[in-house]
Parts: sequence; C-alpha cells; structure tokens
Amino acid sequence: MGNRSIVPFGPQHPVLPEPVHLDLVLEDEKVVEAVPSIGFVHRGLEELCTKRDFNDYLYVFERICGICSFGHGLGYCEALEDVFGAEVPERAKYLRTIWSEMSRLHSHLLWLGLLADAFGFDALFMQCWRIRESVLDMFEASTGGRVIFSVNTIGGVLKDMDSEMLSAFSKKFDEMEKQLKEVSDIFLNDYTVMRRLKGVGILTKEDAQRLDAVGPMARASGIAVDIRKTGYEAYKDIDFEVVTSNDCDGYARCCVRIGELFQSFNIIKQAIAKIPDTELSVKCKGFPNGEAYARIEQPRGEALYFIKANGTKFLERVRVRTPTFVNIASLIHILPGSDLADVPLQILTIDPCISCTER
Repeated sequence: MGNRSIVPFGPQHPVLPEPVHLDLVLEDEKVVEAVPSIGFVHRGLEELCTKRDFNDYLYVFERICGICSFGHGLGYCEALEDVFGAEVPERAKYLRTIWSEMSRLHSHLLWLGLLADAFGFDALFMQCWRIRESVLDMFEASTGGRVIFSVNTIGGVLKDMDSEMLSAFSKKFDEMEKQLKEVSDIFLNDYTVMRRLKGVGILTKEDAQRLDAVGPMARASGIAVDIRKTGYEAYKDIDFEVVTSNDCDGYARCCVRIGELFQSFNIIKQAIAKIPDTELSVKCKGFPNGEAYARIEQPRGEALYFIKANGTKFLERVRVRTPTFVNIASLIHILPGSDLADVPLQILTIDPCISCTER
C-alpha cells in the first residue's frame, strides 16, 4: 500500500465551469475514494414559490440554470397544465420541441468545447463554441433572449416562428451539421482523446442501474432510457432512436453526446416539416388546486418536477430533481482507480451542472 493523502479538488479549478468540491483520497497518484461536498451556490429557489405569484414564479424557475433554462420553464408549465387540466395546442407543442432540441444543441456544444479545452485543444474549443453561437443567434431571433428565453407560459407559448424563419433555421442547421461532422471526427479520432478516455471511468450497466444514472451517463452504459420516448410535447410524432453505447467508459459518454447532437438536428427538421397551424396557447383561469408531476429529458438526463397547489396564487410546494444531482453518485463511483490527472476529464464526461444541483 502506498502513502495515502487527501487532496481537495475544487470548488475553483481551471477545468470546472462551476463550483464542485471533491476531497480525493490518493494512494500515490491513484484515486481510492472521492468525497463530494456540495452547497456552495445554493440559492433556495424552491422556497420562493410560497412568496411569489405562481405566474411570476415561472420566471424565477427558469433561472435555476442558464444552460437548462428552457427545460426548467417547460417542466414547470407542464406540471401546472396537468393541475389545470389544460390541453396545450399542437403548434405550441411543436415549438416547445424545437426550442428544447435547440437547448440540447447549445448545451452539448458548450460541453464539447469545455472538454476540448481541458485537453488543451484551444482551436477545437473555439470551433465548438462558434457553432454554438449560431444556435444562440437563432434563440435570440425567435425568443429575444440568448440565455433566459421566457417563451413558455402556462397553457402554451408566448411567441411564434413563421414559415420563413423556420425555413431559414432548417438551412442553417444543415450547415451546422456539416461543420460539426468535421469537428467531431477530429475530436473522436484523436490519439490523445482515446488514450485518456478509453477504458477509464468505467460505469457498468449494472452499476448504472443500481446508482440510478440518467441521461447520456446511463445511455453510455447500455441503458436505452430517454424520457422523450414517452411522447410528451411533439415527440410522439417524431421518429428517432435512443443513442446508446455498451462501452461504459468516458469515451462512450463523449460518443453518446456527440450522437445526440446529430439526433437533435434530425428531430428539429422533422418538427419543422410537420408543425401544424393552430393557436399558440390556451387560458388557464383561476388559481391551481392539486398536485402533479412532470418528467422531461433535459440535455443531461431526466428531470422531475413536482408541484403542489392549494387554490391560492402562492404554490405550497415546488420540487425539482435535476439530472446532475442523480449522477453525482455515479461520478463518485467511477473516480476510484483513476489517476489524479484523469479526474478533471472524468468530471467533465458527466457534464455537471452545479447551478441545477444546488437550486
């Protein structure tokens, strides 16, 4: 047995975009245990539901996280629409689906750029974020925002995209798909990437099920679970297959996310081709009374939203279970056995979102 030491990792680290802290127990250069410490950016956003009108609280809820803001707003609206018994118009469902997949694009591209930067591939990092910038430009054109979009409303959406805008977006997505193909081929076939990620950070299918891994973390371990397949919003009318891998390592998690980028392009183009011409929203009158769950597939995995209303303008309870919160258990499982130098890369392969986790 080598000498054991405890090395603090984070909450500030050049590789980490957000503050996550781990105490790493090392034997020489090998990690034998990782102990997480969370709560550095806890903001108590769930408690605010008892102090803000349920309509206004939607805008608070979107601010759980900038990258995942559209999905959080969507999950909140879906839960309240269930309480009201509202039937959302089909066009609103298709628009929500398009914006959801655009959110997945900009989230995965941000992650890919950060991972490239962690390897020291500065040019590749800039290329990924240049492609992502086009997605943000389309968000700005269609919603008016680049981080917080505020287009969801209880009963539908607040803004529309006309046929001219949708056609222009479709052409732009074709260009982005070609650009991403070049970038992803370079990244996935690089010797350094394969050497640092293949066979490292193993999360077997059995362990992924035992630890309740979600999203690309689970799908890279051979678990074909994707909440979009339940058919919420317009996904019921979209033809797509769940992207999975049976390799169970850090490289597999990269391959799954890159595969999902190309999948999102396809889903958006299908939605644009099939979008119906209906109203954008329905009115939900009065105050909500009851409780409901909603489940959606955020870029990082399944997010669960619970709302309990009591017939007043203030909600009694709001709870959101985010994918990173669930995947921290898997992260702690895959780190032992890794070299200390591999820890930043393995953390990035789960694509952590600490703002979501510490809401």
